[in-house]
Amino acid sequence: MKPRKRSHPPTPQRRAPNPLLLPLLLLPLLLSLTACGGASRANGSGGAGGTRGGTDGKGSVTLNVGDQKGGSEAVLRAAGELKNLPYRIQWSTFTSGPPLLEAVNAGAVDVGGVGNTPPVFAAAANSKFKVIAATHGSSAGETVLVKKDSPITRPAELKGKSIAVAQGSSAHYQIVASLKKAGLTPKDVRLNHLQPADALAAFSRGRVDAWAVWDPYTSQALDQTDARVLTTGEGVVNGLSFQVAAPAALDDGKKSAALKDYVDRLRRAQDWVHRHPDAWAKAWAEETGLPRDVALAAVKRTRGTAVTVALDRPAVASEQQIADTFAGLRLIPGRFDFSSFVDTRFNGSLPPSSTAPRTYGTQGKAG
Repeated sequence: MKPRKRSHPPTPQRRAPNPLLLPLLLLPLLLSLTACGGASRANGSGGAGGTRGGTDGKGSVTLNVGDQKGGSEAVLRAAGELKNLPYRIQWSTFTSGPPLLEAVNAGAVDVGGVGNTPPVFAAAANSKFKVIAATHGSSAGETVLVKKDSPITRPAELKGKSIAVAQGSSAHYQIVASLKKAGLTPKDVRLNHLQPADALAAFSRGRVDAWAVWDPYTSQALDQTDARVLTTGEGVVNGLSFQVAAPAALDDGKKSAALKDYVDRLRRAQDWVHRHPDAWAKAWAEETGLPRDVALAAVKRTRGTAVTVALDRPAVASEQQIADTFAGLRLIPGRFDFSSFVDTRFNGSLPPSSTAPRTYGTQGKAG
């Protein structure tokens, strides 16, 4: 699949994409919010905002799996991990983590993948779910972007500026933490709660001074707009993503066994992604409509770096820090014990959550 041609070639001075067309570039991505911001729900019969998809496998046990476009189903299929399933998987597609967690709470979904922040908001609402698996990846794709010609050169200079961010997303916590590191608070800036397509339009038209966002939007903005990275989430956010499950599924012996097999397959698929970045970028691009070069950049920056890790005390403590931060800002009702929403039965011999993310060499090979 050839990389998509850019509709607006650069002028001798700089690239000048038409801001009226920029939101259209993100339309294929509205169902692939890997950081799980609170986007509008999809319409369909999947329950709690999900769209019912196809079925894989065979057997008397069925796992109802919540997914996002270009997410678990796509990577498992590309890695060959949906072959010889001894149970059935019924897929439902969601726009983001919050409605997926609503479906888990309602019992419509047995398991699904989310980022590091939606479980905090769900736990604050006392939803019925358990975090059962984790990956640790690079936070280089969690960025605060500004225009190339912006006078802002360091986070402290965001004081008094307007910043677009999806409320309740991992980017929301990242901007809060980045501001704190720079000696600022959210009250020192103007946060505009916008989903990515609207945020891109506002950013490209100069209606906001900065944009807090995640991959693959980071890679796409750097490729297709005159954006530059002001700061990343490295050393600021925990880089964790999770699989969450319904307590009823965990309490069912047969479904619990299927859940263990499912998370094992996801771990092997993630290993495959790191070893085959080009193959996964091609499959991801075909699934989501991303330009292939943008998909490959996102794979090498973040998606291919993740390693499956244990749900250990440091992982829980880092999520507790996110919860306490939002509670302190009164963005969730109050403080709670995040560990009560964690089930460690599938940890096995997995490495600690502090295990460094994988990297790629200069030629894009696994390293």
